[in-house]
Amino acid sequence: MGIHHLLISIGLLFMTASIYQSHKLRHLAPMPQRKRWLLLEGLMVFFLIGYAMELISSARVFLGPFQYMVSFVYLGGAVFVFTTIKMSQVTIRHLKRNEDRISHLLAELQEAYDSTIEGWGHALELRDKETEGHTKRVCAMTMALAARFSFTAEELRYIRFGALLHDIGKMGVPDSILLNDGALNDDEKAIMKRHPDYAKEMLAGIDFLKPALDIPYCHHERWDGSGYPQGLKGEAIPLAARIFTVADVWDALSNERRYHEAWHSEQICEYIRCRSGTHFDPQVVAKFLELDLCTMELDSCALEPNNARKLTPKSR
Repeated sequence: MGIHHLLISIGLLFMTASIYQSHKLRHLAPMPQRKRWLLLEGLMVFFLIGYAMELISSARVFLGPFQYMVSFVYLGGAVFVFTTIKMSQVTIRHLKRNEDRISHLLAELQEAYDSTIEGWGHALELRDKETEGHTKRVCAMTMALAARFSFTAEELRYIRFGALLHDIGKMGVPDSILLNDGALNDDEKAIMKRHPDYAKEMLAGIDFLKPALDIPYCHHERWDGSGYPQGLKGEAIPLAARIFTVADVWDALSNERRYHEAWHSEQICEYIRCRSGTHFDPQVVAKFLELDLCTMELDSCALEPNNARKLTPKSR
C-alpha cells in the first residue's frame, strides 16, 4: 500500500469514528437540535462514501504529486471533522453537568419557597390558637379536590400556595376584631370583609405569588354572586377559589370553634350539598361528595330548624 492509500485509509477511519461519536452525541443534544444533527451525520456518511470511492479509484491510476497533496487534504478534513465532534462532545457534556447543577439549585430554591410559605401559613395561625392546624388541613382537602380536575402540576403547586396563604389578608385586621368572641358590629364586619383586599395588596407585588392570588382574594365569593369582595358569580369566580371554598367550609364545620360545636360528617355533607348552586359550585360539590367523606347519605336538605340556627357558622 502506497502513502496515498495509507493517508486515505487513515482519513476513512477518522471519518468512521466521527460518525460513531456523532451518533452518541446526538442523544445528548437538545431535542430541537437533533434533526439538524441527523443531517450532519448524513453529510459525514456522504463524505465517507467519497473517501471509499477515492481509495478504490486511486488503485487503478498513476499517482502523481497532485494526488499525494489531495490525500493530505482528505486526511486533514477527516481529522478536522473528528476533532470538531470531540470538542462538541466535551462542550455538550459540560453544559449538561451545569444544567444538572442548575436543576438541583432550582429544586433547592423551590423547597425554600415552599418552606417559607408554609411558615407564613403557620405564623397566621399563631394569632388565633383556635384555628391551629386549620391551614394544613384545609390545604390537604383543597389538593384532594383539585386533583379531580384537569390542573397541570404547576397550577396545582400555586393552588397549594394559595390555600396555605388563604387568610394572609387577616394580618391587616386588628386583633380587637379578629379575636372578638362576640358579634361584630357593622363597622367591624366591614373591616373584616376587607381581608381579601388586604391579601391582594400584599401578594400582588410579589411576581412569584401572583398565580396563587385566586384563593386569598376570591375564596369568599359565592356561586350566586352574594359573596365578597367583588360579588363575582358562577364561573367568573376562579375555579381554584371555588374548590377552596368547599374545603374551607368542610374544615371549619368539622372542628369545634368558639361560635359552634363540631358537626358530624353527614351534617356537613348535607349542608354543602344543599347549598350547591347557591353558595357552592355544583361541579365542585359533586367532586367533593365523590371523596366519600360522608358516612351516610341524607335524602332531604332540611335540617331541623333549631339545629340549623345553632350550627350555622359565622361568616368571617
